[in-house]
Amino acid sequence: MSEFLATHTRTHGCGELRAADAGKRVILTGWVQTYRDHGERIFVDLRDRGGVTQIVADRTRLAEVHAIADALRSEWCIGIVGEVRLRGEQLAKGSPGEERKLKRMTNEKLPTGEIEVWIDEIEVFSRAETPPFAIEDDTDTNDQLRLKYRYLDLRRPRMQANLRTRSLITRTTRDYLGRNGFLEIETPFMVKYTPGGARNFLVPSRLNPGCFYALAESPQIFKQLLMVAGYERYFQIVRCFRDEDLRLDRQPEFTQIDIEMSFVNEQLLQTTMEGLMAALWKDVLGVELALPLRRMTFAEAMDRYGVDKPDLRLDLTLCDVTAGFAASGFKLFETVIAAGGIVKCLRIPKNDKLTRALIDSLPDFGKQFGLKGVTTVRVQDGGWQGLKGVSDEARQRINQIAGAELGDALIFVADKAKVANTALGGIRLHLGDKLGLTRKGEWQFMWLTDPPLFEVDDTTGEIAAAHHPFTSPRVEDEGLLETAPARVLARAYDLVLNGVEIGGGSIRIHRSDLQAQVFQALQIGPDEQRAKFGFLLDAFKYGPPPHGGIAFGLDRLAMLMAGAESLRDVIAFPKTQKGSDLMTECPTPVSAKQLAELFIQVVPDLPR
Repeated sequence: MSEFLATHTRTHGCGELRAADAGKRVILTGWVQTYRDHGERIFVDLRDRGGVTQIVADRTRLAEVHAIADALRSEWCIGIVGEVRLRGEQLAKGSPGEERKLKRMTNEKLPTGEIEVWIDEIEVFSRAETPPFAIEDDTDTNDQLRLKYRYLDLRRPRMQANLRTRSLITRTTRDYLGRNGFLEIETPFMVKYTPGGARNFLVPSRLNPGCFYALAESPQIFKQLLMVAGYERYFQIVRCFRDEDLRLDRQPEFTQIDIEMSFVNEQLLQTTMEGLMAALWKDVLGVELALPLRRMTFAEAMDRYGVDKPDLRLDLTLCDVTAGFAASGFKLFETVIAAGGIVKCLRIPKNDKLTRALIDSLPDFGKQFGLKGVTTVRVQDGGWQGLKGVSDEARQRINQIAGAELGDALIFVADKAKVANTALGGIRLHLGDKLGLTRKGEWQFMWLTDPPLFEVDDTTGEIAAAHHPFTSPRVEDEGLLETAPARVLARAYDLVLNGVEIGGGSIRIHRSDLQAQVFQALQIGPDEQRAKFGFLLDAFKYGPPPHGGIAFGLDRLAMLMAGAESLRDVIAFPKTQKGSDLMTECPTPVSAKQLAELFIQVVPDLPR
């Protein structure tokens, strides 16, 4: 054991000391951030997870301490004992002959910038090789190197702040839900494999040859069983797994704040969750949220914003101008309308940043959404600049629908409703960013309500559950399940923040007759029902309560609250986009003996 630690216990973190602490004898531990040799004195910035304190070794005061400090290098781990002093003074700048006052040499960039600690004792706990990149926030290092040396990347102040934020989120969540009668209950990771939905990771069972567990993609069935079991209010901060193609906002393992409640309707559940959001924003960010949060139907969101998770920091909205173009004389749009399509418009108020080059780039931008073209006009006296062949009457009507004024730009897309809405919604966000119209520093929440219960394949006409087959339809739509299932809306809801879905859930089906109707609409027969959900359906024979729930993406919440750029910046040890860990170099092959124990044979180069 270190002799230093046998007789000394740290008194303060490196971000705690202030001018009021001057004169105190303190003990600090941490890592050498920077080292500056000024001859008689050596100045070191000592860093721990709480911040940075400048420490000073003075040769005229303690030569042996100065000698040890002289050997220090970046990222050495040390402990010191010393006295807190106010930083030194120098004459303020001024003209020759002008009376000048003493000015204290504080560092306004640091919370500890008014003080420094003069070292009386020092011990080097361990030395460090030169790091592969600088341990600082503004280091220009590629992601591959950061992930390979993740333990060094995690030393950076920004990363440590991100993980502190994440820790505060989970602590506040547990405190709030505990105060509101929720029990934290764990559910299994290794579960029964059920086809459909996200692709599962499979885990071979050595004790059951040829059989596999699946890693749970969510605790959905188990939390519903807990409601049947009478626990009424459940939550879990739980790891989930999906074997899917990855991107910046997706990882193979991720974390949910999973919640379920009995004897609730949408309003009660949403109100309870709004209280959780308010507690998080107050405790973690010091921000008071105005409640209740805004609510918007799926139909309104798609019509006005083109997406089901609109970013309300941007005031631009879409409008439907199909009626204006239907008999306008503009044959291209009239043909689209005759084929069942629509024409949507985005009005950009007069803005000098909307350059010709930006307008000309929109058709190529729209291709990623399946658009064949994007048409832009400017509203001028007596007509439009950029589009001919539209009658004066039609143009006036379209201007009126769009609320257009002189100098405004109108952006039109014409296609099937889904493509037109999605594409123009994407263009809206793109231009909001390019034109600086998206307000930064705001927190714009909204509940999205009443989405479709089913997704309909445009080609085959087949329907699938938009959420999961236990989502309840709206009471007023139950009669449409057999005759017009595509028109049925769900008792489902998403919580959206600044254009990002941070949580989603629904009121569940607890009536066997209604569940049978939904299964029938999905063409899930008795044998498939039994194979996939038999134990849940059995449980529902024994008095299930009305219940509903929601799951929040903890990683996304932490990313937004910490102001991080990707999920990887709020996860301690993330995977790459290929699902590998560069630090531990996994996944790896395993031995033939291990495979034999699991009754598995690897077939090389198996066609996919």
